Amino acid sequence: MAGAGWSWLVRAMLQLRGSLSPQEPDPDPERGSGSPHADWMGNLPHSLSALPLANLAVPGSHDSFSFWIDEKSPVGPDQPVMVRHLAGIFRSFWKKMMKKWSVTQSLTFREQLEAGIRYFDLRVSTKPGEDDELYFIHGLFGSKVFDGLTEINNFLKAHTKEVIFLDFNHYYEMQDSNHAYLIQMLQKTFGSKLCRANLVEEITLQYLWEHRYQVLVFYHHPMAHDFPFLWPGNQMPAPWANTTDAQKLVQFLETTLNERAKRGTFHVSQAILTPQTRTVIRGLIVGLRDSLVARNLPTIMNWVKSQKPGVNGVNIITSDFVELVDFATTVIKLNNLLLHDRTKRGLI
Repeated sequence: MAGAGWSWLVRAMLQLRGSLSPQEPDPDPERGSGSPHADWMGNLPHSLSALPLANLAVPGSHDSFSFWIDEKSPVGPDQPVMVRHLAGIFRSFWKKMMKKWSVTQSLTFREQLEAGIRYFDLRVSTKPGEDDELYFIHGLFGSKVFDGLTEINNFLKAHTKEVIFLDFNHYYEMQDSNHAYLIQMLQKTFGSKLCRANLVEEITLQYLWEHRYQVLVFYHHPMAHDFPFLWPGNQMPAPWANTTDAQKLVQFLETTLNERAKRGTFHVSQAILTPQTRTVIRGLIVGLRDSLVARNLPTIMNWVKSQKPGVNGVNIITSDFVELVDFATTVIKLNNLLLHDRTKRGLI
């Protein structure tokens, strides 16, 4: 949240206190239904699985872990001091409101994987009083990191040709010992599935299958250089628009895509809107999904549908609430454009 306008927010809180229903909204009836894309990578034709993975279109999720947020937990260290102070004043009401703006996904890790999501945006923190454990975090604390990684690994065991990107890009209240613990956890959980850092152009699905690799870990911390199975964070740039305006977002996505490095990195197009303080106040009760995401999805999805993967095109595209529209299906189908190009050139 932005730092300005807190007096307005306090007045709004005083007016609305007690008006928030303790009940959660009914779950989406479509949630987790079927597994339309559980094996989409393994089902790609050879002509596409032989292309660099950086040239394919891959669906991802933003704040991938936030499907479960613990409103009874302390406010996280990723939040400004003022937010933590207000939590002390408004207590459970404040945290219920925070949860509505911290949750950016409805599907669990497994449900996202079954729907075709292959890139995961991960933020990690220690929790007060539990320095020997790590949790996902977005405003409030989520589930234990170990539990999330185990859920992902169980899916990979059953779908041996599927490959995922784990992007650890934010850390809070973590010392070197905590990083060492997380890195050891990754190694123990995924073992030989971890792909060693290499030239990005060498990483094709065929290459990964031959070596039985299924996990690429991007670690935005200097310790990444000490472990061969950790990819430096600068090989996974993810420009952030930081806007509530869908048209400005589209312009930003176009600009940063045009500036994308031709070699040496993957690329994330964050097709997401970011609420500001006034956005939160106007949609205090309804939350992120209904006040910002859903009504802007048509504009965002029109941009996604107009894209093409390849050396100069999109690679990874992320979204909030990936189940609201056929997001994963739309992104995966973009790869058919590459297939058509290769057919025209007689390469198939």
